[in-house]
Amino acid sequence: MSADRGATIYALSSGTPPAAIAVIRVSGPRADAAVEALAGRLPEARRPSLAVLRRPGGGDVLDRALVLRFPGPTSSTGEDLAEFHVHGGRSVVAAVLAALAQVGGLRPAEPGEFTRRAFENGRIDLSEAEGLADLLMAETEAQRRMALQLAGGALSRRVEDWQRTLLALSAQLEAVFDFADEADVGSDLPSGWSESLRALATEVGAALARPSIERLRDGVRTVIAGPPNAGKSSLLNVLVGREAAITSAIPGTTRDLVEAPTAIGGAPFLLIDTAGLRETGDVIETIGVERARASLEAADIILWLGDPEASPDPGRSIRVQSKADINDADPKADCRVSVVTGAGIDDLIALLRERSAGLLPREGELAINARHQAILRDVLEHLREAQSPHDPILAAESLRVARGSLDRITGRAGVEDMLDALFGTFCIGK
Repeated sequence: MSADRGATIYALSSGTPPAAIAVIRVSGPRADAAVEALAGRLPEARRPSLAVLRRPGGGDVLDRALVLRFPGPTSSTGEDLAEFHVHGGRSVVAAVLAALAQVGGLRPAEPGEFTRRAFENGRIDLSEAEGLADLLMAETEAQRRMALQLAGGALSRRVEDWQRTLLALSAQLEAVFDFADEADVGSDLPSGWSESLRALATEVGAALARPSIERLRDGVRTVIAGPPNAGKSSLLNVLVGREAAITSAIPGTTRDLVEAPTAIGGAPFLLIDTAGLRETGDVIETIGVERARASLEAADIILWLGDPEASPDPGRSIRVQSKADINDADPKADCRVSVVTGAGIDDLIALLRERSAGLLPREGELAINARHQAILRDVLEHLREAQSPHDPILAAESLRVARGSLDRITGRAGVEDMLDALFGTFCIGK
């Protein structure tokens, strides 16, 4: 990210042309100057105005467009902001961007720079920016809903509640210091203080115990495993609705992991086809079998297409009897399917949704990512430290450290090292 953060930046903020409409944003102290240079006048703030856009200096006409101005600090970036809503042809967009390049003091925006400025100017906090990044990458309905919740400040509000509780607990300790004799400091804690602290620790612990947002973002890791020619690749193709894996009657066709992300019932899954588990003298196939066994260790759910009694992990396995159209029913199987007739596929999907329900955040439930979890583990450790010594001085220090840790969730402290990485994942006009 450029150190020139006081410059006025511009970029296309809508989708790649051609399109019906393209939105070009300008943010910074010379946003109004850019509007005047292209539109020849300064429209009323926060009201769309139709304007003829020309090259700076009264040059040839570029387009007839809607122009909007949002004076800072009450704009999305916290600084003067302007938008040009132009026709979305490639040549129009290119011409307007070229014209903005001619305005003094402007430069093209870098990836995520608009959002970073919003963060740095206090318009959003870090957890909301992370939610926005998730929203841009959302592919399923569940991902969209969870990202909107985070981007809308749900976690920020929860952290603020925890901070208020910590401050109240710290204030009670300060009263002990202020009104106790020096000899009494460290002897007693305020009445009800320990109970309030334990309740806060329980609440933080409950947030930590919920499924993380990474599984919702990456998908429930579902490994399809079993002996050769059990129908693993065919089942993968049916579940994802396309020919993601090569199918053949020849044993050992699948020699490497085949990963296929998909949505099942609105929930994200990562389906993984594996090599048939068997002893083989083929060097390449042996590598595939080893990778298949390793993938079983990392699986959230295993679709086992072999002997039900040989299921590698009954707790994580759904025992699937494949080729139900030609095989007799096995009472030990959890379900029977046929990729030829489609029999049992709906039952298998229902089982997958049932198993995944406990692995994914529930609708309306606040989910946190790995960064938040690491911070909350640190917070919980300090809350427990504050409970253990029964010494107000040591407890006050533990609470102070816990408050500082919570500030890292919202970006008020200790996150500079990860900002470039986060905002670099955004598109240029965001």
